[in-house]
Amino acid sequence: MIHGRSVRLYLVDGTPTGILTAEIMNWTGHVLVSPRSRLAEALLRAEASRTGVYFLVGDDPEQPTKTRVYVGEGDSVVDRIKSHAKDPQKDFWTRACLVTSKDLNLTKAHVRYLESRFIKLTQAADRANVANGNEPASKTLPESDVADMEFFISQVQVVLPVVGFDFLRGKANVAAIEPLSQKTASPQSSQLHLMLMSEKYGFEARAIEVDGEITVLAGSHASTETFTTNIYGNLRQQLINEGRLVPTDDPNFLVFAEDVAFASPSAAAAVIKNRNTNGRTSWKLVTTNQSLKDWQDAQLSAVPNAGD
Repeated sequence: MIHGRSVRLYLVDGTPTGILTAEIMNWTGHVLVSPRSRLAEALLRAEASRTGVYFLVGDDPEQPTKTRVYVGEGDSVVDRIKSHAKDPQKDFWTRACLVTSKDLNLTKAHVRYLESRFIKLTQAADRANVANGNEPASKTLPESDVADMEFFISQVQVVLPVVGFDFLRGKANVAAIEPLSQKTASPQSSQLHLMLMSEKYGFEARAIEVDGEITVLAGSHASTETFTTNIYGNLRQQLINEGRLVPTDDPNFLVFAEDVAFASPSAAAAVIKNRNTNGRTSWKLVTTNQSLKDWQDAQLSAVPNAGD
């Protein structure tokens, strides 16, 4: 059973885009987030002088489909970030996130371990590009400390998406998805198995939806048919440039070389069809052949009215 939890957010100046802090009940960690324009103010706070790890986050100018993240650590986070702020090689970042401990028990060895693990987790999630020039080697800790740090990491993975950072959010678990030729997957409350087919153009794609994010599975096909409008044309071209959507022996199709996550069903459908598409009506549930829209509408219809 998955239990709920509370994340406490505090808007330092009362605005949602300014400096904020985040904590979880019974967790010793503390998260401080600041836009770069407010960095000097944020670094005056006591948390910035503690031992911890930090993330410098911004758009990746070389790959518009992803953000870029620099992961660092320090005995005094403020000193490290001040140094990075003057580095012309790190001009990409627009927000800083500092992760420290309220009980001051994080040591240099701990944060070096955390830095290494966060870099690996960011790379595995594949939602952002890591800006670190050299990947730090894994740090050895006593077994009990490793357990403590892994718990610490799990809490950071909960908090960061809440404050607008998804680069540690793992990929959808598609290990149990059946091959494209099979259609026996069952929808669950937390994930849906979807397909998008075109008899006219002869392509088929499969995907899994988890919490609103659509992951198109490797092996799915996309059309090469050219249409006049596709607001996701730049995204499609970027995937082609990255080698994630590649040609096949059949000139009518491209194929996904790996699982690719999309922020919406329409983005995924438009990349596949190469034209503007309503993803909610295009994607069908594998088991029932309902459109995603019809399934969502049915869930709402099952909710009783307030007076019932």
